[in-house]
Amino acid sequence: MSIRHGLLALLDQGPRYGYQLRTEFEARTGATWPLNVGQVYTTLSRLERDGLVEPAGEDDEGHQFYAVTEEGRTELRAWFDTPVPRTNPPRDELAIKLAMAVTVPGVDVSAVVQGQRRHSIKALQDYTRLKGRALAGESRPGIAPSASNDLAWLLVLDQLIFQTEAEIRWLDHCETRLHQHAETEQARAAEAARDGGATAARPARRRSRT
Repeated sequence: MSIRHGLLALLDQGPRYGYQLRTEFEARTGATWPLNVGQVYTTLSRLERDGLVEPAGEDDEGHQFYAVTEEGRTELRAWFDTPVPRTNPPRDELAIKLAMAVTVPGVDVSAVVQGQRRHSIKALQDYTRLKGRALAGESRPGIAPSASNDLAWLLVLDQLIFQTEAEIRWLDHCETRLHQHAETEQARAAEAARDGGATAARPARRRSRT
């Protein structure tokens, strides 16, 4: 998630101060990725340092407004025009957990998979309920209704649903692969035991002929 470019997109619609940016960011993403004001102002400081935003005065309450610069608009357009790269995927905690689990003795990997599946199915049900409410036009607490914000929230929910569905399918695949691996290891162990028994029996037969 690019907070940097998300804030630039909001500022492209007019000057705003930190708390406004936080509120609008969360309204458009359904607070799926919550921000705190400190994080917003830290990002604004970096954007100002890079020449992408600039101070735009204060209101009567002392709120510092920021406005996007032409360099900032160029940066924003480049972000919209450039596909999100998949050559260096972000770290996935679940994939790392399972990769570690299969290499650490004593870990019940099947239990890890089943526990995650239960959690993911519940999350999918929650996302589906939220989507139903959004499609029914129910307002979200603390967020002013807006056609564009509602559409943005639906797009985020669709992504969360598709992602969770894919995760559940992947977990099913992991469980199948674990069973196949266990069967292969059992077959190898049985073959090794047969080979060992045959090797031990051959000298005994030779001794019986002498």
